[in-house]
Parts: sequence; C-alpha cells; structure tokens
Amino acid sequence: MKSIRVAVAAAAAAVALSACSSPMQAGAAAVVGNERISMSKLNDDTQEYIAALKRANLDESALSVPVSQAVLRRLVDVAASKQLMARYNVQVSESEVDATLKDPGQYESAEINLLANAVSPADARDYGRAMTGLRKLQEQFGQSGQQRLLDEFNSIKRIVNPRFGKLNTDQKQPGLFVDAGRFGKAGEQAQG
Repeated sequence: MKSIRVAVAAAAAAVALSACSSPMQAGAAAVVGNERISMSKLNDDTQEYIAALKRANLDESALSVPVSQAVLRRLVDVAASKQLMARYNVQVSESEVDATLKDPGQYESAEINLLANAVSPADARDYGRAMTGLRKLQEQFGQSGQQRLLDEFNSIKRIVNPRFGKLNTDQKQPGLFVDAGRFGKAGEQAQG
C-alpha cells in the first residue's frame, strides 16, 4: 500500500508541473482532469480534518505542511485515482474498501494511518476506494504494473490554484507545494 501512495505522490507532482499553464476556473482550489475541486470543498474538508486530529488528540502543528495543503493534495490524488479507475473500469467492492481502511500501514493504527494521509473519517471511504482501485489496477497491469500506473496517473491533467504554489517534485525539499514564483525569485527581488 505504501508503494502505491509513494507512486501516486510522485506522479501527482510530475503532472502538476506540466499543467500549470492552463487557466484556473474561478473559485477552484484545483482542477483534476474533468473534475473541479472547489475552495469551499477544500475548506470544509480541511475543517473536518482538523476536527478529526483534535478528536485523536493530535496537533496540526506536528504536520510539516499547512493542513489545507495536505488536504488539497489528498483531494487531487483521490480525484485522479477515480478517473483512472473509470478509464479502466476498475470496480471495488465495499468489503475491499473495508479491508483497506483497516490496514494500519506503517502506523500503530488504521486511524493514525488515515490521519497521516490527511483523511478525515468523513472522507475515509472515498480514499479507501481510490487506494484499493489503484492497487487492483497495478495488479491488472502485471509485471510493469508500478511504472505503468505512474504513467497512467501522470496522464491525468492537474491544475492547482496558484495561491497554493506548485506541487513539489523535489523529494529533497520539504513540503507538498513550493512557491510558484508569482512574486519573482528571491535573487531578482534583491536586485530590484
């Protein structure tokens, strides 16, 4: 399951850089393929996620990125996953979603695993369905499954609102997003 999340994160970052030139729809936090993720959806999901962290006695300051960015990344990845599943007609049963949601991953509990992936209980089934679908699709692709999954995932266009920056593709640099440079580079500002 972790390899799928890593593959999805890497793919999302690569696609975001190529998708930055397209126009952003008004009021959108992101546009993923043919799906618009509204700012109100992002705000609602962010509030739900913060509440879930508090119920689990976790502090949002422990995250390495702003909560809204972590939630937006999850929303973008899930939307792209759903479109990829539809493209290949991948069906996921409710029992398969249940099994995925019970997996603690690298954490002490399934709940912590979900929270570590910016998933609130209200969004758990969508997330579980997407992760299960990606795993099934990788298996369907066979021997070259992981690379083909990355390639297919990369083929879904993503445009993120410039307010958040660009999805980070540099694994050495912390954070899910980097400044899009809309105010110029630091060196250019110092010279001006």
